[in-house]
Amino acid sequence: MNRQIVLRERPRGVIDESTTELIEVPEPTCGPGQALVKVAMLSIDPTIRTWMNDAPGYMAPIEIGAVIRSSGTGVVVASQNDRYHVGDIVFGMTNWQEWVIADDVNRFSVIPADLGVDLATAMNVLGVTGITAYFGLLEVGEFRPGDVVVVSGAAGATGSVVGQLARARGAARVVGIAGGPDKCADVVERYGFDECLDYREPRLSSRLRSACPDGVDLYFDNVGGDVLDAALASIAMRGRVVLCGAISQYNEVGHQRGIANTSMLIMRRASMRGFIVLDFAERYLEAQGVLASMIHDGTLQHREHLVAGLEHAPDALNLLFNGGNLGKTLVVVDESIALA
Repeated sequence: MNRQIVLRERPRGVIDESTTELIEVPEPTCGPGQALVKVAMLSIDPTIRTWMNDAPGYMAPIEIGAVIRSSGTGVVVASQNDRYHVGDIVFGMTNWQEWVIADDVNRFSVIPADLGVDLATAMNVLGVTGITAYFGLLEVGEFRPGDVVVVSGAAGATGSVVGQLARARGAARVVGIAGGPDKCADVVERYGFDECLDYREPRLSSRLRSACPDGVDLYFDNVGGDVLDAALASIAMRGRVVLCGAISQYNEVGHQRGIANTSMLIMRRASMRGFIVLDFAERYLEAQGVLASMIHDGTLQHREHLVAGLEHAPDALNLLFNGGNLGKTLVVVDESIALA
């Protein structure tokens, strides 16, 4: 049988036991042009929560009754497609289930076995989150040596890589924003940021001005809302704002609060640009090569938060919104599958 988690109703706010349902269906069979993949790990990303809403986005909403959409990894156990060979470890849209079919429509990428990292690290730093950090900072943000860089969600999988890349590329100062003293300490001690501000403490705007007295040259935003507004108040002349995520707003019900400091973009001749990692799909290998080198030479630290069991995927998603995770959140579906 194939265990799956399907969407039962659209959530209002945080997902709960009524949002999803664990079901069993027959295991799929491998037909001509297909490969059968046993799922190993699921990537738990904030965007999954947005796909549950009946709202326009860069991908269609998940339909009621459909398996929850998600990327993940697995091992090919049968193949009638020349792209895939039995034993290949692959990455693609696995969704929240134990078995998935790969074919020429639902394509998977084969993960090289000689990366020198374990599967969780490959899914984190060399996966979507690390690649997002790389292109978001260097291409969208047009990073320049000497920049003062501020990163929200700095303790998270993407934010932590952004800060380390900026430091390695010659930033004058790297300041993180995170939730709670433990996460802020981790951002400084583990990831090497110069300072980390707790957004839960009062007067974030004034603390950010003190941390960056000459202004913020590049702000990498993962959370939106009040934190984005505070950063806009300190944007430097011709500064750049990278809009990567808005996790603070994904669970809001009804009208979302607007930001007030957009006039600073005019006064400081600054720019603000959004992106998604699919914009750079043809250049993923470039980012993975750089990031793998940084892992091996010790200049890039990382952390994975592993949750065991497919049935706990909904709880794992909620961790991203209640601050219960440290690093990249992954659900282990089959712990026996590993990179060679």
